[in-house]
Amino acid sequence: MRWLAVSTSVLALFAQGVAADTFRFTAIPDEDQSRLVERFSKVADYLEERLDVEVEYVPVKSYGATVTAFRNDQVQLAWFGGLSGVQARRLVPGSVAVAQGSEDAEFKSYFIAHRSTGLERAEELPAAIEGMSLTFGSRTSTSGRLMPEHFLRQRFDEAPDALFSRVGYSGDHSRTIALVEAGTWDLGAVNYTVWEAAVEDGRVNTDQVEVIWATPPYPDYNWTLRGDVDEQFGDGFTDKVRSALLEMDDPELLESFPREDFIPADNALYAPIEDVAEELGLLR
Repeated sequence: MRWLAVSTSVLALFAQGVAADTFRFTAIPDEDQSRLVERFSKVADYLEERLDVEVEYVPVKSYGATVTAFRNDQVQLAWFGGLSGVQARRLVPGSVAVAQGSEDAEFKSYFIAHRSTGLERAEELPAAIEGMSLTFGSRTSTSGRLMPEHFLRQRFDEAPDALFSRVGYSGDHSRTIALVEAGTWDLGAVNYTVWEAAVEDGRVNTDQVEVIWATPPYPDYNWTLRGDVDEQFGDGFTDKVRSALLEMDDPELLESFPREDFIPADNALYAPIEDVAEELGLLR
């Protein structure tokens, strides 16, 4: 197994043509890059053993680059968020969501606040957040932007720019937590699994930042596979990939996501995400 960073030289390599005997996958960069490389390199080892082909993990620097790599066949499999998965499957007809974490059928986001705001956990977003500053994660993050904005609009009937004094985009969930903890932003919207893992690992100071509201559930992360992999890697390869993901039971691998296990998924499950993205003008 190897991991391969997407760079100018790599793009040139793909332009020259790469043999289809190497199966490549990527993942949205929702956490610190070094943590992603560590966790997905182990997944590549597992897939290589199960699929009997060489497997490479391809790190990327943005959510958009993840979708682009998938569209351009630089990777054949991706661990997407709900929105990036919808975007990718629109761009590559025939592509399918093959698995999701058991938690992903009913995912949620947390709104977090710096202690200086005086906000505490509540059953609904408090009116007091008006006029404060808020950072989302990536602009195309399902749990860090899309669904939090959707629920904000439901609650206040206003766009974030009209509701808050400042609105930002940190780039990933770990960065959102760090910025709110530091007091750079009053509020942040984050993936609940990233928050809970950070708290468990002692990577967040809960004396400085806390959860003030959890969203209703929605579908989110998914493994999406290009529809032409059987042509590239042989008949039945789609089923082999699906089985390998659904049968991943190593606690260390699953904890790195973190997920308890993977369950079957299909494109139709993400129709609610597609509808919200259409409403917010986030689909091309």
